[in-house]
Amino acid sequence: MRVVDKKGLNSYLFSLDVLIEGESNAQALEQLLHVLNHSGLSDFRINEGIELGRVIEKLEQQQMGAQLSKADGASLYAGPARRIAQTIIHPPDDEPRAAAAAERGDDHQPYISERIHSCIKANRLIRLTVNKGRGVKLSIPCRIINFDEVQMVVTVYHVDEKQVYAFSINEIDDFIE
Repeated sequence: MRVVDKKGLNSYLFSLDVLIEGESNAQALEQLLHVLNHSGLSDFRINEGIELGRVIEKLEQQQMGAQLSKADGASLYAGPARRIAQTIIHPPDDEPRAAAAAERGDDHQPYISERIHSCIKANRLIRLTVNKGRGVKLSIPCRIINFDEVQMVVTVYHVDEKQVYAFSINEIDDFIE
């Protein structure tokens, strides 16, 4: 596609695939955005490849599958086999995990998770105060892109620098909406 600019320069639109290696999709996305933001391009759009939120989708599918297999298993099994099937289908009791979380002092984690997911859903601009260690503190105006609850990593888009950063939940000191 060819577009003529007001300065008399022509603009051209290219479509391409880029392969970036990284430990995670979030880190590869961060590298890509860094390259694109510092390349002098007029504009860019990432159409595919962002795998943010996939963990949540997998967990939801697993829960749906567990509920379906529980409903099917209840009608198929009888007697001792039914008890075995129910112990396999039912997830382990959450009480030991809740007690361990209370001992560690992170019993507020569901509240934090809920708050982070609401910011993601609303695409809300927030300010994070991040402690990187050795006295280095960052105050970042950003939007939360993804929250990996398994690895406890928050991926944010810095609105001033137009870059993506990934922080461990333990590095975040403050969360201002």
